Amino acid sequence: MKEVFAEAEQKMKSAVDHFHDELKRLRTGRASVTLLDHVLVDYYGTPTPLKSVATVNVVDATMLMAQPYDKSQISAIERALLKSDLGVNPQNDGKVIRIPVPQLTEERRKELVRKAHELAEDARNGVRQARRDANDRLKKKGKDGEIGADDEHRGHEEAQKLHDRYIQEIATALEHKEKDILTV
Repeated sequence: MKEVFAEAEQKMKSAVDHFHDELKRLRTGRASVTLLDHVLVDYYGTPTPLKSVATVNVVDATMLMAQPYDKSQISAIERALLKSDLGVNPQNDGKVIRIPVPQLTEERRKELVRKAHELAEDARNGVRQARRDANDRLKKKGKDGEIGADDEHRGHEEAQKLHDRYIQEIATALEHKEKDILTV
């Protein structure tokens, strides 16, 4: 029975971790290096994360700066930033790329909140699926006579407790992100 719970918890944790990673990509109007985590630069024909080809720093609340390790790749970095879905307009001075992070409009903020809610629902579905899989395995073990009815019942309760814990973690993260997005 322990392996059922370990596997279920691992799946639930994976769904929540993925949710946290996706939330980091949602722009909040303040400059943060995590905004650029998913930007891939065509580095000599190989898609490479921006942080592997340049040092990225926060200059102030509305400006990021990328300083390439290899100056010949500055135009590739600029192209990658323009192609990204961040809506930024990088400024290349030949040595560094300044990336102004524009303030969010009210409409864009609401759109980002909707996207955050969609991501949360996807994560909740992942957690629910892990619970469902665990319950199905417990039922099968009960049917096959590997565990008794009381153990099966306790197992279902334990799976529900795991589910509730991870659903609450998703709700808390969503609440914080929503507040972050809507704060001007």
